[in-house]
Amino acid sequence: MRDVVEIGLGKTAQRGYHLDDIAIVPSRRTRDVDDVSTSWQLDAYQFRIPCVAHPSDATMSPTTAVALGKLGGLGVLNVEGLWCRYDDPTKMLQELSELDDEGISATRKLQEIYSEPIRPELIGERVRAMREGGVTVAVRVSPQHTLALAPVILDAGVDILVIQGTLVSAEHVSTTDEPLNLKEFIADLDLPVVAGGCTDYKTALHLMRTGAAGVIVGIGADDWSTTDTVLGIRVPMATAIADAAAARRDYLDETGGRYVHLIADGDLRTSGDIAKALGCGADAVMLGEPLTRGEDAPAGGAWWHSAASHPKLPRGSYGMAEAPLGNLERLLYGPSDDPDGSLNLFGGLRRAMAKCGYRDVKEFQKVGLVLDR
Repeated sequence: MRDVVEIGLGKTAQRGYHLDDIAIVPSRRTRDVDDVSTSWQLDAYQFRIPCVAHPSDATMSPTTAVALGKLGGLGVLNVEGLWCRYDDPTKMLQELSELDDEGISATRKLQEIYSEPIRPELIGERVRAMREGGVTVAVRVSPQHTLALAPVILDAGVDILVIQGTLVSAEHVSTTDEPLNLKEFIADLDLPVVAGGCTDYKTALHLMRTGAAGVIVGIGADDWSTTDTVLGIRVPMATAIADAAAARRDYLDETGGRYVHLIADGDLRTSGDIAKALGCGADAVMLGEPLTRGEDAPAGGAWWHSAASHPKLPRGSYGMAEAPLGNLERLLYGPSDDPDGSLNLFGGLRRAMAKCGYRDVKEFQKVGLVLDR
């Protein structure tokens, strides 16, 4: 039972932990790093590393989605992003990469650029470009636009559909618009759906019951996310992942063995963070800002969340471009000359698994953890 703290008369709060609050405990066994596998599988699709790209225009274009796919990860293109609003958004991305302010003026610029309407015909073009690259094709759509854009997305022929918002529930109540019933929607599809984010046991369990193949855990919280200051919502990632993993165990018992993959999104900066997220029970991680340090990042090193351009209530700030650390392959596999774990992200994961004696991601989820502070 998690600690419950009384914060005032008649009001209690559960204690939660960030990834920085925990550390991995090695076991009695170690293993050769070459004997460790970081592969994972989502439905019928196999991946070399447990890396899913956060669908931000700062990191994902059709080209970088293909590049990540060829390197063993899963690139996810945002069909509500610039690539589906402009014939060629490279000029806009260049403008955003050169902003020298991280305040209100940068937010206004994001809102201005993203005010261009989504063009459905561009969705098909972008999906075709990714498919021609020979990789698994995944796109992201928000819950609000799923019903309207789903016919176009499905006609384009994607492999995996990601329905992602700041927070996604299995039951959305609305008195004005037709709500998205995730369970009915997913039941009518013949492709895997990943849904989220969620931050607690109950929501994770309900999302699993919709038939989703994967559930995104977390709200993408990092130094540039402002969901906590705008909405007051923040659940530490170690706790959120562990709670979702508990929901999955109960769902496995409930269904007699249907496994739903957990994808951790938020509080992830280094290879050590990735290892701790998997140790808490995640099957894969969704990386955003760490991928901006690649030489081929579409926005030249700048970073912003999808919600940062919201026309009425932005929930993310703009991060100015930083110098690249290397190409995408070096970010993922090294070699590294950075002692802080920002390069060779999945080489670091492999070594952590080897030091603890585990041969694959599924086994590594059983690793011991300790509170570090």
